[in-house]
Amino acid sequence: MKYDIIAFTVSCLFMLAYYLYLGRRTRRAPDSSVHALNAKIRERWVEMVMNSGKMEIMAIQTLRNSLMAANFMASTSILLIIGTLNISEKIGQWALNWHPNAWVYSVPSALWHIKLGLLLLDFAIAFYCFSMAIRFFNHVGYMINLPGGTMTGDSLYKQTCTYLNRAGSYYTFGTRAFFFSLPIISWFFGPYFLILATLGLIAGLALLDRVPN
Repeated sequence: MKYDIIAFTVSCLFMLAYYLYLGRRTRRAPDSSVHALNAKIRERWVEMVMNSGKMEIMAIQTLRNSLMAANFMASTSILLIIGTLNISEKIGQWALNWHPNAWVYSVPSALWHIKLGLLLLDFAIAFYCFSMAIRFFNHVGYMINLPGGTMTGDSLYKQTCTYLNRAGSYYTFGTRAFFFSLPIISWFFGPYFLILATLGLIAGLALLDRVPN
C-alpha cells in the first residue's frame, strides 16, 4: 500500500506540474494554446451569426450538434458509472490475475475501495461537466437569435460569447475527466502502471493543448 500512495502522489504532482506549465505558457504565448484559439473562434462565430441576421437555421443546427455530442457523452458517463458498480466485485480479482507479480502482490480491500471510489468520482465529474455543457448550449440557443450584436454595442453579444465559451469549457473538462480515468484504471494493475499511464497521458495532452502547425 505504501507504493500505491507514493505512486498516486507522484502522479498528482506530475499532473499539477503540467497544468502549471500549461497556464504559464498560455499567459506568455496565448496563440500557442488551442483553448484560447477555440474561444476566439466561438466569439467570431457568435459575432457573425448575430450581425448577419440570416444564419439562424445554421446557428441552431450547429448548437444542436454540440448538444447531441454533450448528451451522448453525459449518457456514456452514467453507463460507465453503472457498469463500474456492477463489476466492482470482479475488478479486484481481474487486476490481481493480470498483475505481473500477482503471486507476491497483495492489496488491502480498503485500497481497492479507494481506487473504485476515485474511478466513480471521475465518471461523476464527467457527467456533471457534460450536463453543464448541455445547460449552457441550451441558453445560447435562445440568446443567439435575439436582436443585437457587436454593431450596436449590446451586452447581449458578450453574454452570449461567455455562455458559449463556458459550454465549450465544460465539454473540455468532461472529456479530460474521461482521459484521467485511464491512469486510475491502470492503477488497478499496480503503482508502476499508474505512473506510466500518467506520463503517457501528459504526453498526449501536450499534443492536444498545442495549436497544430
